[in-house]
Amino acid sequence: MSKQNPKSKSRKEPAKIAEATSEVPAAKIETPEKKSFIKERTPEEKQKEHRDGIIKTIVASLLGTIAGVLCFYLYGTGEDRIWYAVLTIVIGITYYIQKIFYPQLNISTKEFKFKDWFYVEFIVIDFFLIVWTLLLN
Repeated sequence: MSKQNPKSKSRKEPAKIAEATSEVPAAKIETPEKKSFIKERTPEEKQKEHRDGIIKTIVASLLGTIAGVLCFYLYGTGEDRIWYAVLTIVIGITYYIQKIFYPQLNISTKEFKFKDWFYVEFIVIDFFLIVWTLLLN
């Protein structure tokens, strides 16, 4: 007997299955069903997700605007501050504010993934930097 390599083995397996099916009547053969990994959402779920997305965007933009105004009045031009420390402080504070504020708006933070937190914090930082820059001009 010669050794079979993986390619020849995979070629022979369908033949074995075909032989086995010829012995069993067609009514008794169970075919594996294709499993769908995409969860179908109802219109109500789609509407709720859309509404939650709008609320997340509005809250994040308001927090970024407030942070930009506060930094302008507290630090002015920020020349005597380390810029990445200010960004880290803004990210940390707004993260915890959102973590407390979203459940009050019936948005579950337990379902948030990294992508969701990255999205809302990116919006906060964008609005923060834009408002602070506009106020400096």
